[in-house]
Amino acid sequence: MNKINLIAEIGWNHLGNIKLAEKMIKSAKNNGADYCKFQTWSVKYLNNGPWDLDGRKQIYKKAELTDEKHYKLLKICKKNKIKFLTSIFNINDVKFLKKINSKIIKIPSHEIYNLKLINECLLNFDKVLISTGASKWKEILNIKKLKNFKKKAVLMHCVSSYPCDDKNVNLKRIYDLKRLTSNLGYSGHASHIHDGILAITMGANYIEKHFTIDKKLPGRDNKNAILPQDLKNIANFRDKYTQMLIYRGKDFQTCEKDIYHNYRGRWSKNV
Repeated sequence: MNKINLIAEIGWNHLGNIKLAEKMIKSAKNNGADYCKFQTWSVKYLNNGPWDLDGRKQIYKKAELTDEKHYKLLKICKKNKIKFLTSIFNINDVKFLKKINSKIIKIPSHEIYNLKLINECLLNFDKVLISTGASKWKEILNIKKLKNFKKKAVLMHCVSSYPCDDKNVNLKRIYDLKRLTSNLGYSGHASHIHDGILAITMGANYIEKHFTIDKKLPGRDNKNAILPQDLKNIANFRDKYTQMLIYRGKDFQTCEKDIYHNYRGRWSKNV
């Protein structure tokens, strides 16, 4: 079976504080994550909206990753032997992100309609994770038509509601995505770990959960993200699940040898 990759979505939970981000990266690594994911955007490209009046824009400015901060995070990830991943929102960032890490990129649900951006990423990165939250089915079918889709794209089931109520998680939609590709993932927004664990059993090879080291940090993402022990529990399940699905053939195994040779029929001496 394919490797099941666990993604700790740090996003902008670090609020622009690289030292805090480093603590999160180390914790993610120590608790079984394969990737630490961030978000790449620039406030200068932000359209007008309610965030201009409710304080979110100020938070966005604080959490924005400069080129220098990208390099620092990449260096910290390498030092801690965990892979760096980021979400891209604007086609203008393709060139820079390809320069620092051409192996993998994430298309967030916000950009599921943006075929120009998705196509550019499919041309420039080895692997493209595509969140399918808040999308119409025909939009996903349009992505399937793009060059390199079959080779590079991973469709991530997602419900873009945060936190997501259990009744809305809609995990059976993974089976719909499976008819389009065998490269599947799950980006989970439930405020617990059960959705991630169930998605593993349904064939998702990339499991992404929002991650923090302290729910009391500012922002709803920190409040609703999973904690280090939660991440560890998913990683432990992933590892045990992977082991238990190793196919050992039809006959008895070496570990059963003693039972096979010495225990069969031992209570039937006079029969």
